[in-house]
Amino acid sequence: MKNRIVKKLVFAGAMVFVAALSVSTLMSSVDFCGCRCPLIYAPVICDHGRTYPNPCVAECHNAKNCVPTGGLVAAK
Repeated sequence: MKNRIVKKLVFAGAMVFVAALSVSTLMSSVDFCGCRCPLIYAPVICDHGRTYPNPCVAECHNAKNCVPTGGLVAAK
């Protein structure tokens, strides 16, 4: 009985750790080529045909004339 309770407490503690790690990862940023860019997926395609996960990463790679992708069309 005591062994089961300890296992449940360890499992609960592990789940809290994983949840906290997930939230901190989503709220953080990543170092791309010396730039700190947010972990936000807002893809852009640039004039040389490469797609980047967001404008910050594209800028860090010195990409030019980038536009958002994802099916959004500007109204005419």
